[in-house]
Amino acid sequence: MTERIYNFSAGPAVIPLPVLEEAQANMLSLPGVGMSVMEISHRSKTFDEIIQGAEAGLRELLNIPKDYAVLFLQGGASLQFAMVPMNFLSLDASADYIVTGSWGKKAVKEAQKFGTADLAANMADGGFTRVPNQDELHLNSGAAYVHMTSNETIEGVEFKREPEVGQVPLVADMSSNILSRPIPVDKYGIIYAGAQKNMGPSGVTLVIIREDLLPRIREGLSIMLDYRTHVKDKSLHNTPNTWGIYILNLVCKWLKDKGGLEGMQQENEAKAKLIYDAIDATDFYRGHADADSRSIMNVTFRLPSEDLEKKFANEATAAKLDGLKGHRSVGGIRASIYNAFPREGCEALVEFMKEFEKRNG
Repeated sequence: MTERIYNFSAGPAVIPLPVLEEAQANMLSLPGVGMSVMEISHRSKTFDEIIQGAEAGLRELLNIPKDYAVLFLQGGASLQFAMVPMNFLSLDASADYIVTGSWGKKAVKEAQKFGTADLAANMADGGFTRVPNQDELHLNSGAAYVHMTSNETIEGVEFKREPEVGQVPLVADMSSNILSRPIPVDKYGIIYAGAQKNMGPSGVTLVIIREDLLPRIREGLSIMLDYRTHVKDKSLHNTPNTWGIYILNLVCKWLKDKGGLEGMQQENEAKAKLIYDAIDATDFYRGHADADSRSIMNVTFRLPSEDLEKKFANEATAAKLDGLKGHRSVGGIRASIYNAFPREGCEALVEFMKEFEKRNG
């Protein structure tokens, strides 16, 4: 096997090694089938077992109530930015958006094309370093929904608990922290997430939607952009990403073997603490997010100068610590340490940080 480096990429991101090994072993031919999962019909009994297994795995891990539909769509979270308001935001209604970073900004920009999207909170003035307190939210009890981004991948800011929104449906983009810890699904109306960070390869978008919201969907939508289509046809209205769903099913099994989301949360918090402790131990490194809003998935920090940040990223890549350059829109350093990222990689990064400071501090 070719040597694997430590992949700190924000997405597509690291996939569990046992999952990759099983997929590799069965890529040419699924056991007893004689074809690759990428060749079988999505209407076949074999794939039906795969997609049902993926749904069952997610329902068990997330404790999804029976009155929620689980969908496997395409188009990424970026399509959901438009699809949510397209389905639920009419011209005579409004929605509330809690904006805590770059992806929240993109979501509200799309929503404004379909109706009124009010800012219940906008943390831009503080540089997107934290999530708002409950008393900072300006919510409309008559809103069609409240939208939030549970973890901002670019800024490294994460909600530690759900905002209280009353009877208004809470909609969350959970692309970068889904499956990282237990969540109370019943507090949400809709959860959506791209798969390429914690669930598998790019190309699959998970949508969890409370079924009593379906009658609220406005008429006249394109068939493929109407949630009711995909609920009715169980994500098989068109050909889904069969390979991606297959991998997602394997990831769910891997997570259950790891002790479920409770066990995963403990591992994730321990990994993140290693790096945050290294940041806090010196003035050479400066964390971006406030301590109570720090993401356990995306650790973001700065160095004394942009030149040093560039040098840090380049030397880290040479040391087989790849993907640490911050997003082009904000700069700095970003270590994405999703579920499948090993603790040993965090330890290697901390050692590199100490050595880099000795040479450049």
